[in-house]
Amino acid sequence: MRNPAPHIVTAFEDAMKRLKASIVQMAGAAEAQIDQALACLTQRNPDLAREIVESDARLDSYEHEIEAHCMRMLVLRQPVADDLREVIAALKISGNLERVGDHAANTARRAAAMASFPETAPIAALPTLGRLVRERLTTVIDAYVDGDVEAALRVWRSDDEVDELYTSLYEGIVRSAQKSPEMFEAHMHLLFIAKSLERIGDHATNIAEVVHFVATARPLLDERPKADRSRGTT
Repeated sequence: MRNPAPHIVTAFEDAMKRLKASIVQMAGAAEAQIDQALACLTQRNPDLAREIVESDARLDSYEHEIEAHCMRMLVLRQPVADDLREVIAALKISGNLERVGDHAANTARRAAAMASFPETAPIAALPTLGRLVRERLTTVIDAYVDGDVEAALRVWRSDDEVDELYTSLYEGIVRSAQKSPEMFEAHMHLLFIAKSLERIGDHATNIAEVVHFVATARPLLDERPKADRSRGTT
């Protein structure tokens, strides 16, 4: 069987570089969404929340463009083996990033609703979880770009760190709600914000699994480390 012509290989490599660049751009937009959502939470600024919700459409647009790019590559280039995994990975990562944007927008929306309530102790604790999941997302995208499966595995193995912090926040919000039943609505918003941030951490872990699959051609079959004692309650 003859090897593909050099210009065909080069064309595929160029297309793959553009695809990865699109993923990096989308990840940057998702990270910015998280940063803005956390700023909205700390500043209690409804106007900023509206901007974040409106800008979520940009991530949807990125996902559609990446999906179309992948479909063209599958149809025109018919990649196999390593190349096929790279294309599939881009599809999966873009889907996870789109969901990250949704959770950031939900966080901003809930934070805006909180603006009319007095500040409570759990509000001050939530940004810590937000910064942790944001850092995990950045690490795993860097691992994708660099092909660093060990960095991706470190994110995957530390998923229980996010769960432990989320559980601690969840329990703190419940205790606060019990002491101040008149603030029930505010505490419900806080619970949903905490869950949205925890889910961003889950999407970072999903991407870590994709990076591992691209590098090794094997799925991660081990059970994910979990320390979320609130499962089934939110």
